[in-house]
This record gives sequence, C-alpha cells and structure tokens, in this order.
Amino acid sequence: MDYNLSKEKFNQLLSELKQEYQIYAPVRKENKGTYSANDLITYDLIDNLDDIELNKKSKYSAKEIVFPIRETLFHFMDGEQKMASEDEEKYIIFLRPCDRNAFKRLDKIFLENGPEEDIYYKRLREKVKFFVIECTEGFDSCFCVSMDSNEVERDDYSAFLRFREDGISFKLNDQELKNNYFTDVNDFEKINFEAQFIQENKIKVNLPDKDKITNEVFENELWTEYSERCIACGRCNTSCPTCSCFTVKDVLYDENKKSGERFRRWAGCHIDGFTEMAGGHSFREEHGDRMRYKTMHKIYDFAERFDFDMCVGCGRCDDVCPEYISFSKCINKLSQIVEEGA
Repeated sequence: MDYNLSKEKFNQLLSELKQEYQIYAPVRKENKGTYSANDLITYDLIDNLDDIELNKKSKYSAKEIVFPIRETLFHFMDGEQKMASEDEEKYIIFLRPCDRNAFKRLDKIFLENGPEEDIYYKRLREKVKFFVIECTEGFDSCFCVSMDSNEVERDDYSAFLRFREDGISFKLNDQELKNNYFTDVNDFEKINFEAQFIQENKIKVNLPDKDKITNEVFENELWTEYSERCIACGRCNTSCPTCSCFTVKDVLYDENKKSGERFRRWAGCHIDGFTEMAGGHSFREEHGDRMRYKTMHKIYDFAERFDFDMCVGCGRCDDVCPEYISFSKCINKLSQIVEEGA
C-alpha cells in the first residue's frame, strides 16, 4: 500500500514509531568532521524529518548498528561463562539502496559463510526494519550501477520513501507496521507510485572477467603502486559497509583477576597487525599486498562463493582515503590487466 504523507504527518508517525523502535538515519553533526569546522555525516538516532541528511553521503554506513565496533561476547568468572545480555531494542534504519544491499553481503558473511550462524549478529539483525530512501542521482564517487547494487527488491524493505518538498511518498511493505500504525486509513492519502532508482553514475567500473583471472594477476606490478601510496590507516575498512573482519580479545577486571569478558572489535586488512601470528610472523607486510587482498575479496572471492560481488559501489573508500587512492580506478586497472592476459 502506498501513501502520501505531509511532513507533519510523517513526524507524527516517527514519534509513534519511536515508542517501539530506535530510529537511525544519516544525520549531520556540526564541527565533528575530520578537519576543523567540518561537519560529519554519519548514522545516528533521529527524532524528526529535519534530522535526516538527504543531500550528502554519510562518511560511515549503518553497519555498526548490527555489527558494533566493539561488542562483548560473554563474561567469565571463576571458570564459569555467561553470554552477554541481549539488547531488547528494535531498530528502523533509513538508508539508500546501496547500503541496503550491503546488508545482504553482511548477511552472507555472518549467517551463511560457515557451519554456524553468528548468533551475535543474528540477534541484532532480526530486530531491524529497513526504510529505503529513493536515490535517483547518487553522488560524485558512487559506482553502484556498475556493481548492480543501485536497486532493491520489494522484499528488501519494510518501507520505501520518496522525499518531496511538500512531504513524503511512502510505500509500505510490512504487515506488522500496517497493523500497528496504519489502521485508520482515513488519516492517510492513498496513492500508487513506482520506486525509481539511479540508472547511471558519473563513474563507470568495468569488472574483470572472473574466468580470465589467473595466478599471474596476483603478482602483477599493479600492486606495487599501492605499496608506495597506501599508509595503512584503515579508513577504507572502517567506512566500508561490507567489511566484516574483527579481532577477539579477553580483558580481566582489576577487582578480580579471575573474572573478565571476551569482546570483539573491528579489524581491517589494511591495518598493521591484522595478519600477525605467534612468533611475530606477519603475512602481507607490503601495503600493496593488502590492497590486492581487499580488491580480490570484494570483486572475486566473495562472488565465487555467493554469486554477486561484495563491493556495492558506495564510493566511501574513495571519499575518505588521505592518499587519494581510488578503489574504482583500481578495479578498472585490474580489468585492463586481465583483458591483456597478464
């Protein structure tokens, strides 16, 4: 069912939803950016329509809502273990199609990539409803069309929203929300509208023919360029909506050295220490080797397993790199090398 909502009616709906859900959307945080007097666009809780930033891409995705930067797994005391208590909150996330498709990639990694599901991810993920924001123009660094992540299926969202100057067109696709919040049909103007999606980005990416990728590609001199330029800051990992690596640590409490907790926190393949092993040995010391590893995972390894690429073309890695390394250009260079038979 589709509806037209005025801004006032939409804010009223948000107010009602807040009684049951924590509502996240891209917001602008003034003077919180990387540089002095710069604003930060990121995901946070909202109260009303005016809180949502629609004209700028968020620096970070909504990933951390279901995959927290730091997450306690269990507590231990005197040899006994107790699983960390479960958050009872439910969530609504406003996001664009590329970020919704990024959650599909995370679902594959955490729920289908091994013999067991990741229970910590699953129990948060099951409490999320997605409100997809219509995106027909994109931003300068986006290449979602090339990555086939510019559109979503109807089953991918609870609601699809078109923001207009005078209100919101609201495509409802969730029976629970309909039963709880749209019972008085006279309060809403019924309409029919078709979801629109961006069909062309300024940036075009040519994906390599996976059948032509050989072992020689892994030794190509392309990767040495990134050894010279990459400073291993990890910004591309933390801003990426599909990077899912983490490290696990135990911490002991000061008051009782036999008690503590085990937690996981984000890690990244570009960061020093990511591949460090006992004895001090570390794989992929060269930064170019790390770029190769990430690139091949995003556009080759993952697709070999799940039939679609891991990268969704949001362009955030290009946006945040202090050395102006472009992942989209890296893919195009790799494609050319593959076509030339390197």
